[in-house]
Amino acid sequence: MTNDIRTVLVTGGAGYIGSVLTGMLLEEGYRVVVLDRLFFGPTLAHLVGNPNLKIVKDDIRWFDPSMLQGVDAVLDLAALSNDPVGELNPEKTYEINYKGRVRVANLARQKGVKRYVLASSCSIYGFQEEVVDETSTPNPLTTYSKANYQAEQEVIPLASKDFVVTVLRQASVYGASLRMRFDTVVNGMTVGLFKTGKLPILRDGSQWRPIVHVKDTCRAFIAALEAELQDVNGELFNVGADEQNVQILPLAERVAKALGRPLQIEWYGFPDHRSYRTTFKKIEQKLGYKTLYSIEDGVGEIYTALEAGRITDGPTTRTVEWYKTLQHWQGVINSVTQNGVIL
Repeated sequence: MTNDIRTVLVTGGAGYIGSVLTGMLLEEGYRVVVLDRLFFGPTLAHLVGNPNLKIVKDDIRWFDPSMLQGVDAVLDLAALSNDPVGELNPEKTYEINYKGRVRVANLARQKGVKRYVLASSCSIYGFQEEVVDETSTPNPLTTYSKANYQAEQEVIPLASKDFVVTVLRQASVYGASLRMRFDTVVNGMTVGLFKTGKLPILRDGSQWRPIVHVKDTCRAFIAALEAELQDVNGELFNVGADEQNVQILPLAERVAKALGRPLQIEWYGFPDHRSYRTTFKKIEQKLGYKTLYSIEDGVGEIYTALEAGRITDGPTTRTVEWYKTLQHWQGVINSVTQNGVIL
């Protein structure tokens, strides 16, 4: 823990990444305030009662700014996650992922918060022939990636000596979480093998993706939180590992091999026009950050947890499908919580 950061607000702190990050921050000794709509249930129930945790059920678009009093840093993860979800309601995706997070950043600055870290995505690179880095021109192809890019462009100029702003462009995340998702590539392949013996692959399998374990991406948030101001202020960092740039079909082969299962593929969808490889040298050189977990680690932990019943595949594990099942989708997203519910 740094000397000047004690209390951290995590927006989206009950989500797939956020629930893991919240637990890690508590283990590191931080006081944590979670701001989340809790659409996916009480994923932090095991932490309720921890004196260093406060959970507020509210929305980044309209929460009371007084909630930022006493907060030293904001880790801004709240978003409608991934490309398919973004297309489900593009207007709401821009409203939340772009305008909502810009609101959080501006309010944090006004309230004297010392640090702000935005969760962005390597998906903003879209399609690239060459390996890209943080200086490469983004090519966002979806509503989700475009909203991320717009948020980046508005929060970075807020950086000052009194308000440290950092953007983390995360690779596609895999690994076990209490708010489990099976709509990410490694996780989806693993649960497919578990349930049917087949690996679902989005056509045509030649597309490139950088991937990163959920605990490793959480470690990057903590690294940004604890870094020296001059190393992270106004900076963009890709989060992942060079050796975890993978093509989808060879990735499927690795997943099957890790579990000692034959390679049986279940193709789906239209050919994916997104394909990009990313270098992660900047975060390693500036922050000394390296990933600790391999693809095989993630596959093994998910499969073992499925076998043991610690995680299950259900309606909430595929984000698009869960939002579709919520009655009156527009009403749920537009509903205003007048007062946050504190658990």
